[in-house]
Amino acid sequence: MSNHIRSEIRGSLGVLTLNRPEAMNALTTDMVKRMLHQLTQWQDDDAVTQVLLRGAGDKGLCAGGDIRAIYEDIRATHERGDDTYATAEFLALEFQLNLLIHQYPKPYIALMDGVTLGGGIGVSAHGSHRVVTERTKAGMPEATIGYITDVGGTYLLARSPGQTGVHAGLTAGVFGAADAIHLGLADAYVPSERLDDLTAALEHSQVDEVLPRFTEAPPEAPLVRDREWIDDAYSADSVEEILERLQSWGASHSAASSTRSTILSKSPTAVKLTLHGIHQARTMDLPSALQGEYAAAMYQLRGSDFAEGIRAQVIDKDKDPQWRPATFAEISAISIANAFLPDARSTLTLSATPQEASS
Repeated sequence: MSNHIRSEIRGSLGVLTLNRPEAMNALTTDMVKRMLHQLTQWQDDDAVTQVLLRGAGDKGLCAGGDIRAIYEDIRATHERGDDTYATAEFLALEFQLNLLIHQYPKPYIALMDGVTLGGGIGVSAHGSHRVVTERTKAGMPEATIGYITDVGGTYLLARSPGQTGVHAGLTAGVFGAADAIHLGLADAYVPSERLDDLTAALEHSQVDEVLPRFTEAPPEAPLVRDREWIDDAYSADSVEEILERLQSWGASHSAASSTRSTILSKSPTAVKLTLHGIHQARTMDLPSALQGEYAAAMYQLRGSDFAEGIRAQVIDKDKDPQWRPATFAEISAISIANAFLPDARSTLTLSATPQEASS
């Protein structure tokens, strides 16, 4: 088993530490398997009454999936001319982990200190107790790398107040503690200097008794100040109309104007997929939302924007992705809707007690 996941029992607290600080604890297939295995064991272990997740190092909890590995996998698969992506297995296991955390029968406490992005949200925000700090940088930045909001992010953002979740998904925004709480991605604000004491207290006392003693009021959420134009602009049904409304609001609100420019810089395909995913997730349970995300993810693996986005942001770092298609007008609503429909290659099998996690 990978040493990138450390597990230990302290008193009655099961502690999982993401231990890959040199990569901001980015998740690998091995790490996800280990988490599945350990969490499945602990849910039936009477000696463990609650679980805590934290990240090693000083950068954060988790920067997401290992997108360099995903980039190499997409390139190699396209060069072979087949459809056997190693990333497909990673995503299937990751989504299984997200569901397990969502359904976990014991308190699951995630310390979202520092960078908590993408897959980092997946292993934290589905938990029962989500703790942020003054160092938190949380969000779903996938559209920046040409990819859909996943790991149940469409489900989470669909439940954010008003249209703030759509705003977060389409802009691929990164948010501080107060906004993370406002979006519904977190519950409690605790200063980072008190996390060690919080962890120690949890070893022998239950979280609902302990956490209120450490919680402080966060500063005002910037999203609250912008709710008027956010709720109006993003209530539109299409990306094109959202952009028109943002342009109108931009005459009196500079933030709306800059937001419009931000969305225009993202992958048109990823933005349209994310909007559709959030809209449909409003009436879905998490397993159904994950299935839709998985089908859309397979659709994107077969396309060009995902690899191109990673290249521009992480590999070559030129920050100049060449999206294909390059405009929103070139992408039909029916093609976006069809991307969420599973076929033989994109059907996700989710189980309540994943047996494959022990391998």
